[in-house]
Amino acid sequence: MLYKEDTLDYVYYAMPSDLEFIPGNDDPELIADRLQCISGRIPLVYNDRIQAFINYFTVKDREYTKMVMRRKNLYFPLFEKYLAKYNLPDELKYLSIIESGLNPRAMSRVRAVGLWQFMPATGRYYGLNYDWYVDDKMDPEKSTDAACRYLRDLHRMFNDWEMALAAYNTGPGNVKRAIRKSGYKRTFWEIYQNLPRETRSYVPQFVAIIYTMNYLDQHNFIDEGQEMLVTYDTLHVNKFLHFETFAKLTGTCVEDLQKLNPAIQHNAVPETGKKYIINVPEAAKFHLKMNRAAILDSASKVGRVQLELLAKNSPGNTYGRERTVYKVRSGDVLGSIAMRHGVKVTDLRKWNNLRGNTIRVGQRINIYTKSSGSRTSPTTVLASNTKSNPITVDATGSKTYTVQNGDTLWDISQKNGLSIDKIKSLNNLNNNKIQPGQKLIIGI
Repeated sequence: MLYKEDTLDYVYYAMPSDLEFIPGNDDPELIADRLQCISGRIPLVYNDRIQAFINYFTVKDREYTKMVMRRKNLYFPLFEKYLAKYNLPDELKYLSIIESGLNPRAMSRVRAVGLWQFMPATGRYYGLNYDWYVDDKMDPEKSTDAACRYLRDLHRMFNDWEMALAAYNTGPGNVKRAIRKSGYKRTFWEIYQNLPRETRSYVPQFVAIIYTMNYLDQHNFIDEGQEMLVTYDTLHVNKFLHFETFAKLTGTCVEDLQKLNPAIQHNAVPETGKKYIINVPEAAKFHLKMNRAAILDSASKVGRVQLELLAKNSPGNTYGRERTVYKVRSGDVLGSIAMRHGVKVTDLRKWNNLRGNTIRVGQRINIYTKSSGSRTSPTTVLASNTKSNPITVDATGSKTYTVQNGDTLWDISQKNGLSIDKIKSLNNLNNNKIQPGQKLIIGI
């Protein structure tokens, strides 16, 4: 969500920097009447909270409103197609304005991504996969289809569109908790005070942006033109494709390829054995007809080695790996789980959107291993040589860690789920100084 409740203190005072005429606050009865005129399957009530956000979009942050005016025709036809497919209210097309400002590559501070701001777990549940090269959450078509299915499921759960919208923002669990706290009330405004602060502003923002986009003329917004994508066609590829090389050989722009394919990260399509459909400027098709084999061959070679190396070594990389789900047991810590599966603690945090090392019994942890054939038992991992794994175990079961270049005691403690004091105690250390190659006991 783009705007928070604490912005409202300034709604009535901040003015745009330009000299355009801005109509003053309209009469509340007029605003309420206008909302009723455009109300459809989702109720558009009027109250002070909604008025405050109407003021935000029409007075305080007119530049934001102008930006989404320019962008709306890029994606509204797509939204309308899928909303109709799932028989959902057409007005839900405005929700992406609140979520992402119609930016398919938007990313929030909690790593929600795309036009519809999917979190990784929810995205995977609705078929949106991602790796270092491709993130389906940023794919306008795939993410819109997924968002419509998610909204449909939330409405079936709560049988109320305002409640479904609240659940889209904060999760159905938080909405159910608010229902219980309110004495099992069943409407958004009845459970309002029991919802998280951000969610209390979410539905009012949605109503306010619907009002604003439908009454632009009444608030002196002038059509300044529409953002457009170049005319494009589709290309089916099953090999690595380097955008810069492809653009150079077809006389097109890398920037156009990026805008046409926001789900493709790092300007390259990977070779994974499956077919990818990418959008390419129509102008590229002329060059492809003339020399298709040579162009695709060149684009499949340039930059491949370097990018694949980056992909394999990037933190949280999932490229070329298979996902398994591990259920946390009593006594588990991130370090022990990482060691058991031959992965890094930093990767576990990235894959599961963890900010620290706290996990709970019963929690499900996503783990990406290189392949099913490379998965090993804990004993096999521990017995591997120190070049690939610095942890060894002797015949008595005592575990040691060989200090690597750049290691600190804090790093080792995080990797192995031990406190620094515990490591120092096991190894009779009087200070934090360690040397590469030094062997430290980390378990007995």
